[in-house]
Amino acid sequence: MPRSEAPAPLSRRGPRPLLLHLGLAWMRSSSSAAASLNLSNAWLNFLNNATAPDPLALGKLFEEIQLQDRALIAGIAVYRRDDYARALRDPPAIWEEGESRVLDYGGAGPAVLFVPSLINRAYILDLMEDASMLRFLAGQGLHPYLLDWGWPGEVERRFSLTDYIAGRLERALAATPGPVILVGYCMGGLLALAAALRAKGTGRVRALALFATPWDFHAEDPQAARRVAEALVFMEGAMQFSGTLPIDALNAMFAMMDPHGVGNKYRDFAGQDKASPRARRFVAMEDWLADGVPLAAPVAREALSGWYGANTPARGQWRVAGLAVDPAQLSLPAFCAIPAKDRLVPAASAWALAKRLGDVTVIEPRAGHIGMVAGTHAETSLWRPFAEWASGISSA
Repeated sequence: MPRSEAPAPLSRRGPRPLLLHLGLAWMRSSSSAAASLNLSNAWLNFLNNATAPDPLALGKLFEEIQLQDRALIAGIAVYRRDDYARALRDPPAIWEEGESRVLDYGGAGPAVLFVPSLINRAYILDLMEDASMLRFLAGQGLHPYLLDWGWPGEVERRFSLTDYIAGRLERALAATPGPVILVGYCMGGLLALAAALRAKGTGRVRALALFATPWDFHAEDPQAARRVAEALVFMEGAMQFSGTLPIDALNAMFAMMDPHGVGNKYRDFAGQDKASPRARRFVAMEDWLADGVPLAAPVAREALSGWYGANTPARGQWRVAGLAVDPAQLSLPAFCAIPAKDRLVPAASAWALAKRLGDVTVIEPRAGHIGMVAGTHAETSLWRPFAEWASGISSA
């Protein structure tokens, strides 16, 4: 059933945080227009009470800004008025603990347990009627389960990564009929990798799949990664107050990785046929993005300072319950999906992990971070290749 905080028509909050994205769009359009008109000196003189800029030139500047941003505003307005509302019901849960549960999507094949990120809702893998990877796999000879982390309550707000992995994830894994193919998406891939290594020799995990999972956080732009970590100090007050890193703070920090991405996609949406499957999928995915989850403060400090700031995974310094997380020690078949258009997890970061795995199959969908799992071409780019690999692993 829809939650009270879930997005709905006429009450949508996305893109979040709205003022930040509007400000980034305005800065981009105004700076590009100013550069094209070579008005920098004019503005400087004006601020120094010297010669005022040419009113005609200023008029042209603001006209260009308005033209560039009109599509952005139109796209956001149309999205917020759209009548879509997610109607899928969750399947039954086979296990619950605190705010977390394992959902059973049925099927008559080998068990596949999906581990999503801690900072977004799990239902991206079960987005809508014609965009559900889990329901698709249930019809392809597999038996998918989904670990829904839920909203961090009083207990979870004190969790570290070790608490989540060596505690809750391991108990969810034990409650899932196995052996399982363990699948991690984005941050969930790091959690799944650590859990698979800890389960070594138990027979609980038969294979590991990683979708858009980062490893070398400094592979493409070390300075950008460090800026994310450095921003954490400004969030300490909020974290001490609530015990979490709030949703909008998380979104603002990740906007630093792709500052103009939101503006670009809403401009594109403004020109789409709103009845098309692509536009329908866009609205559903944007609702999901706006329906985020705060991150437990200890996890935020460890992940952002450690992963992004110090690059602990790639440097061999990330440990869970004292055990080093070393992909080279994994002796299971592995599958890596590395989307070619991913702006959140650069391909170089994910490839650094794939190259450390032994028996690994790699695919590179021509898609983005979210489009790979829930976009209009997700079935051909990811769902079917993964289903074929998983079926092959299970029959071997």
